[in-house]
Formats: sequence, structure tokens, C-alpha cells
Amino acid sequence: MTDDENRVAGLVLAAGGGRRLGGRPKALLPHRGRLLVEHAAEVLRAGGCAGVHVVLGARAEEVRARAALPGCALVDNPDWEQGMGTSLRAGLDALAGTDARAVLVLLVDQPGIGPEAVARVRRAYRSPRSLVSAAYEGVRGHPVLFGAAHWAGIAATATGDRGARAYLKEHADAVALVECGDVAEAYDIDTESDLTHLE
Repeated sequence: MTDDENRVAGLVLAAGGGRRLGGRPKALLPHRGRLLVEHAAEVLRAGGCAGVHVVLGARAEEVRARAALPGCALVDNPDWEQGMGTSLRAGLDALAGTDARAVLVLLVDQPGIGPEAVARVRRAYRSPRSLVSAAYEGVRGHPVLFGAAHWAGIAATATGDRGARAYLKEHADAVALVECGDVAEAYDIDTESDLTHLE
């Protein structure tokens, strides 16, 4: 692993309130004997990310009290109700003062994505200008990696629940796709019926 690869930080977006789950924050859902937020942070760590930041919003105090997140930097997003874009901006702001050259972003509600997919995307990092996305049968998905040179542009366009979608669409020619369909499943935990994916 090169020195630059050692500077790919991990970022978990875990601020959502679980509106379609009856107001249960996804970070606090149980999965494999721990909370989803703990699972996501460990996936990033096991996939080789140098340091993990976790953005909290809904019931942040309860998440801080219940979740075991040793070594993680916890970032509060007071504007979480305005959508995922605010969480992405909060996470990028928190990383701006670090020596990270890139950030690998994972959503808390995608437990079907494990360390193998994270490691593949991370290994595709080349420079602070890198843009890398996991792909599933050729379709862009998560996790995604943003080189530091893109952070300001992403933060400027991250609004509502779209996150970095507009920025990635605008820079589609620069995005390296890394097929992960053989090692991960990119389902979301959004509704009551999706809870069957949790163990």
C-alpha cells in the first residue's frame, strides 16, 4: 500500500431519521449482533480505510451513547432533516483539516456492501483527482471514492437527498467504475419490508 493509499479516509453517512421506517434511525437498527452504524464503520476499517468519520443526525446523542465506534471521528449534522446532501457536506468539512487525500463514502443503510467492495474501490485510487465508484452490472452505485481535489465542487452541489449525484453525472467521463456485483449487494434498508435483509 502506498503512502497515498494510506490517506484514503472512510466516511459513513448515518444521519437519517428513517422516515419510512416509522422514525427509527437506520444507524440504530440491529444487524448481526450490533448496530448498523457499527457494522458500516467496521466495513470501512476492514476494507483498508485509514480513518473513519461518521456523520450523525437523528437521535445523535442516543447513537453516541449506544454505538461502539472506537477510533472513529463523530461528526454532528444539525441540518440532517434537509437530506443526505447536508451530511455529505458535513463529512467533507470535517475531513478538510486532515491529511486525507481522498474519502471513501459508504451509506449506513447498505449492509450488503462489505469490506471486499470497499477494498476494490480504495485500490482504484490514483491521486487526489480520482473519482471512483462501485458498479453493479455496469451501473454506478456505492461505495464511492472522491479525491480531495473534488471535495469543494461536491460540497457546492450536494443538496437534498441527491448527495454527489449531480457532480458525478457532470463528471461522468472521469469516474472509474469498479465492478463489485460479485462481492456485494447494493440494496437499501428503506422500508419495513427491507428489514428482512437484517440478521
